[in-house]
Amino acid sequence: MAHAQFHKNQRVYVRPVGTWALIERVVPQWTKGLESPIRIFYDVGLGREFGADELQADTSETPESDEQPSWRVIRARNKWQSTAETMNHPFPGTHPVVVTGDVEWGGWRVSAAEYALSPGRIETQARMIASLPRLHALMKKLSEWTEIAEVPTALRETLRECGEAIASAGDSVE
Repeated sequence: MAHAQFHKNQRVYVRPVGTWALIERVVPQWTKGLESPIRIFYDVGLGREFGADELQADTSETPESDEQPSWRVIRARNKWQSTAETMNHPFPGTHPVVVTGDVEWGGWRVSAAEYALSPGRIETQARMIASLPRLHALMKKLSEWTEIAEVPTALRETLRECGEAIASAGDSVE
């Protein structure tokens, strides 16, 4: 009997297509009278279901605690507004959600009413928030550089502001 080799929302390489994708659904194929499925297929949103032999798991390791976190912008469906009502939005029928963890929930969200008032501003805010861990790491490197190397006078004020920003944010972005 078959057992699932991959799980929902796992990143896999789809060999026949030559691209990376997330598994949207695990689709077991059952036969009457058996306790477990005879085959497992995976829907990755590419038009057909793929077998486990056509997929390859992402082997990149998860970030360690001392590495910077991976914040990302995903799209969530507008539950209370139709696509016709949101045609002036950059991505009709959806709004941005910044995910700050390994799972697809948690993080930064905005109400549909606020998004409807200024979708461009909210989209910009979402991209800025998602880039904060990288900017924080860059600011830390710059502030550490001032302790090691001789810094030109023109950069001293900017590097001092970087140090203040790091101090006000705490030592790490998690």
